Amino acid sequence: MERIKTIMLMLLMAVASYGQTAKQVLDKTAAALSNKNGFSAAFHIKDGKGNNLANGRFMVKGKKYCLRSDKMLVWYDGKTQWAAVNHGANGIDEVNVSTPKSTDYSNPADIVYLYRQGYSYTMKKEGSRYVIHLKATAKNKAVPEAYISVWQGQVAGVAYTPASIKFLRDKKWTTIDISSCTIHQKPIADATFRFNSKDFPKAEVIDLR
Repeated sequence: MERIKTIMLMLLMAVASYGQTAKQVLDKTAAALSNKNGFSAAFHIKDGKGNNLANGRFMVKGKKYCLRSDKMLVWYDGKTQWAAVNHGANGIDEVNVSTPKSTDYSNPADIVYLYRQGYSYTMKKEGSRYVIHLKATAKNKAVPEAYISVWQGQVAGVAYTPASIKFLRDKKWTTIDISSCTIHQKPIADATFRFNSKDFPKAEVIDLR
């Protein structure tokens, strides 16, 4: 009986230690994305069948973000979001202005912060990556499940950078592969996160707020 108790205690201690390690990895990854001067990276979005949805680059500074890709242009200054429609070779036809909800997850980096509230998580190592599995502890979460893959070592001088984010929403899986991560040494200008109509004089701006 005592031997069984000892084994159970060791298992519980191991699980607790492993869970703490997962949180430390997520904390350090979130810290990298939360750099006060800004963080930027290239991204590649695929659906659950592996079909390409978009390629581009995103920039984040605090709550502000900007996405530029072959399929979309999005600016968010911390309050207002501008999303370009029909972005292509002929420019932008339309820009929709809105106030997004915190559950919209327009910013690829948002998924990294899921663990902070309402999720349980476990971690395993796959090659040179940590892979953290998040599951919602409440049924009303917009993202009930996600996998966050983080590089164990430094990538271009930056430690704990996300390698990929796979999340379930509306019963569909989406994967965001992330590369070319940069922590900016000088602050990204706030104007980067706001739509400037002078840059797109032919675009119709539609206010949906």
